[in-house]
Amino acid sequence: MHSAIRVQPAQGLRVVQMRVAKRLEMLSKNVNRALAQAFAMCAFVLTSQTSLAAAPRPVVVVNSAEARLERVLQGVSSGKLPAALAEMDRLAERYPNWRLAHLVHGDLLLARSAAISGFGNAADTKGERLQDLRAEALTRLRAVRDPPPSGAIPRYLLQFDRMQSNAIVVDAGRSRVYVYENAGGTPRLVQDFYSTLGKNGVDKLREGDRKTPLGVYYVTAKIAGNKLPDLYGWGAFPISYPNEWDRIAGRTGYGIWLHGVPSNTYARAPRASDGCVALSNTDIAELAKHVQVGMTPVIIADTIEWTTPAAARDERAAFMDQFQAWRRDWESRDARRYLAHYARGFRSDGMDIASWSAHKSRVNAAKRWIKVALDNVSVFRSPGQKALMVVTFDQDYASSNLAQRTRKRQYWTMEGGRWRIAYEAPVGSVPLALPESFPRQRAALAPRKR
Repeated sequence: MHSAIRVQPAQGLRVVQMRVAKRLEMLSKNVNRALAQAFAMCAFVLTSQTSLAAAPRPVVVVNSAEARLERVLQGVSSGKLPAALAEMDRLAERYPNWRLAHLVHGDLLLARSAAISGFGNAADTKGERLQDLRAEALTRLRAVRDPPPSGAIPRYLLQFDRMQSNAIVVDAGRSRVYVYENAGGTPRLVQDFYSTLGKNGVDKLREGDRKTPLGVYYVTAKIAGNKLPDLYGWGAFPISYPNEWDRIAGRTGYGIWLHGVPSNTYARAPRASDGCVALSNTDIAELAKHVQVGMTPVIIADTIEWTTPAAARDERAAFMDQFQAWRRDWESRDARRYLAHYARGFRSDGMDIASWSAHKSRVNAAKRWIKVALDNVSVFRSPGQKALMVVTFDQDYASSNLAQRTRKRQYWTMEGGRWRIAYEAPVGSVPLALPESFPRQRAALAPRKR
């Protein structure tokens, strides 16, 4: 039996191809010709920039698309071509609209009777489509063979609101959507899915740039598929782009959704949307079980920054010390101490730091006493930018002449070696906006014919 070929990240495609060719020559002398040909089909896997043979084995859903594809390739590389074909038959039957599965299936069938040159040997396979399928295959296999670090969590999930059941974290570099459960305040990975993102990558800046935004957002609505064009498949979850920080930064655009795919498609290429995050219809239906409209955060990162639960607890504690100091200094009615928590570039509903300081100084001076209680506090670190915390909470404010309860959001930045508030305002409603890809002839949401 042949040994596994190890691919180092620095090795180029030409080196990998030469090694595969040499191994094929050796195989042809020792094993049956069909196996050698089938092994050639797997050459595309070895072009990945990760060391597939040495990567740790993750815990995966046994019957997920990635797990089934992995079993096929394991069967091919270990000489079990009939078993690989049987698994491929089941995969093609389970996902009849998955073009990648049918392409690999065709390669395996061809390998039984003719030499194949690599991935995708059908004569009518167009180059651009083939590249999309190759990208999808490598992205899916990377998720299986190069999983998140064991025991690590995304650095962004510092504190859940006690009412939040889950958080969604998107790793754009891996075209992967992770679902983390609020397990008594500690994030716990429960599911992950392959996804499609913007054609031009991430860090959306303006309308029409076909990029996916980076930052902390919230699911704002749920739209059933029968009210949408078939392009969106099962349905959609609009998110709150542009958020408050995006608007301060002058970012434009609208209508970023998590949504499904057309009914005749199982999955799209990793980079194929106009900025939305698209999942297969079966996957977004599964994702829907973990979504609370108005509550579930969607955190989109270019590359996830991982940390340990212990380090996350330490970071959360350090930040919460300053957050609670802000509350206590507000109660003190000492305007100087209170305003020291605000950044020089602070903004709130049209006010800058100067107008905010003047306003708060007048208000606090008119009070005999102030009490502030904070509840349902969530703290998420924003990816893709300088140090930025997104804090959302229920604020119970009581004073000698006013009492009110407000749902509030703050953005804290690091300034002068400490966290300071750069934005603060009540949480407002987010109007529904259609994606830029939405068919212009359908200007409104309405049931579609089935």
